[in-house]
Amino acid sequence: MYTVLSLLIGYLLGSIPSAYLITRRIAGRDIRQLGGGNVGGLNTFREVGAGAGITVALMDMAKGALAVSVSYYLLAQNTQWVILTGFAAVIGHNWPIWLDFKGGKGLGPAFGAMLFLLPVYGLPQQLLILALLVFIPLAITRNVALATGIALFSLPFLVWYGSYSEFATLISVLLFLMIGIKFVLDNRKSLRDPANRRNLIVDHWKRPDKGS
Repeated sequence: MYTVLSLLIGYLLGSIPSAYLITRRIAGRDIRQLGGGNVGGLNTFREVGAGAGITVALMDMAKGALAVSVSYYLLAQNTQWVILTGFAAVIGHNWPIWLDFKGGKGLGPAFGAMLFLLPVYGLPQQLLILALLVFIPLAITRNVALATGIALFSLPFLVWYGSYSEFATLISVLLFLMIGIKFVLDNRKSLRDPANRRNLIVDHWKRPDKGS
């Protein structure tokens, strides 16, 4: 019973549409009708403003961290179910029940869950390495998608060499594949534009029609 409740809480927390709510509150518009239509922090940053984008990013991370915290502390689930609860939060973010199952890419809740999971299960060094794998490429390219993609690709190796857990490594692989496939599917139209393809390497954080 608690296991099902844990997964349900993870999905519902992940389903909270932070970008939609913040954009409605600040701009009175639907984030799905702005920019690339992604219900996430970067699209909010670009289309609504830095403050709104950062707020959304923090809220999305909090969803993942809260989901696994509830599973670990309140519901006393074992390691596998706590990890699956975090995975459920990412699924909820990507396919939220409140927005006809059309959401973001899952980066916020994924990294939020990892901020909790890696230290709690004895992998603080892996968390530090993961952070560096995000911030160093981000500082060089200013490309959130590329930086987080590198980190997510590295995650299964970090988890395996830190814990030798086949289950945790498998979930890390599935997380990378799910977010990667969601990114490609959500951006397949815009990536036909050569300017957008160049932004896969160096992103100026602005849409081309805004003077980037």
